Amino acid sequence: MGTANAVEAVFRIESARIIGGVARIVRDVGIAEEIAQDALVAALEQWPESGVPDKPGAWLMATARNRAIDLVRRRETYARKLAEVGRTLEDVPPPEPPEADGIDDDLLRLIFTACHPVLTTPSRIALTLRLVGGLTTQEIARAFLAEEAAIAQRIVRAKRSLAKAGVPFEVPYGPERAARLGSVLEVIYLIFNEGYSATAGDDWLRPALCEDALRLGRVLSGLMPGEPEAHGLVALLEIQASRIAARTGPDGAPVLLADQNRTRWNRLFIRRGYAALARATAEGDVPGPYTLQAAIAACHARAARYQDTDWRTIATLYARLAEAAPSPVVELNRAVAVSMADGPQRALDLVDALRDEPALAGYHLLPSVRGDLLARLGRTAEASEEFARAAALTRNERERELLLGRTEEPA
Repeated sequence: MGTANAVEAVFRIESARIIGGVARIVRDVGIAEEIAQDALVAALEQWPESGVPDKPGAWLMATARNRAIDLVRRRETYARKLAEVGRTLEDVPPPEPPEADGIDDDLLRLIFTACHPVLTTPSRIALTLRLVGGLTTQEIARAFLAEEAAIAQRIVRAKRSLAKAGVPFEVPYGPERAARLGSVLEVIYLIFNEGYSATAGDDWLRPALCEDALRLGRVLSGLMPGEPEAHGLVALLEIQASRIAARTGPDGAPVLLADQNRTRWNRLFIRRGYAALARATAEGDVPGPYTLQAAIAACHARAARYQDTDWRTIATLYARLAEAAPSPVVELNRAVAVSMADGPQRALDLVDALRDEPALAGYHLLPSVRGDLLARLGRTAEASEEFARAAALTRNERERELLLGRTEEPA
């Protein structure tokens, strides 16, 4: 790997922690992101000559923190000079606040700051995915099923709004914390999904994102033990993460659920997921969307073999999920479960009803699912066309190879 590639790889992994650490100093997430980018530029300039440090993440963090401290000192010096002539400067960084509930986690503070009510819910999610997940605008657009240009504008406006409102960099207390929980949960969920099935690039998985999302979910559920959906989300992520080792072959090619070696599923993660699901169920009277998805994942985890899967229960759970959180993607997933419980023709009718959904216009899994159903019905030529259409829509090279392979042997 060349030095430039090494710098970019390290920065992609460490950027959220760097931004979080710097934001605690400068109290502005927009400025923190700029300082983090400055540290990246410094690495690109210095590492080709000095070599990659033994601890590259620590080097980037130290460089960014030093620049942040210099900025704060310049501000304080300017403030003192103004004070000497009878003026004040309003944006001098306040003293370091006490830790909220003993949680010393800059990433968690970063998420709650980006999820401040001064922003719309879509803006909160987009900004946090950018700052915490390190996702590109293209990747975030895929998560939102939205246009890339619109997401870019949303992120810029969000950072400006936070700066203008002077939002503090902290984990909120009481009712304000509960009010922001929904956005925070969705952010963690979307970060995990991007790691579990990458939008673009040569790798199908980005395990570091899954690890960050899972860690943040665990911290959040500990911070809010009475919130059933926090436990439901953790249950979902634990069980999904248990499959990561089995989701790719030795060459990195995707391995679909039906073909996975279930002995490679992480039983510790599954047990943790069961425990979190039990806690979510105990804490809430009516299961929320994350708890329902965790229950679906648990059905898969309990099946020793793919053919032992309780698809009828999964289809029922998807129907409940469609009522709790209606969306075209949920309906598409429900159709897959229905196909296994009641046959491909009934599921194809459900999928065909989604073909004109604007939100699914560029969603590659719609033609992929339709192709699979057509193949099972023996309509191989039509199936091949659908797989080719899906391959053209995906930006992930591994997934494209898988779909193109199915155009040749769709059955």
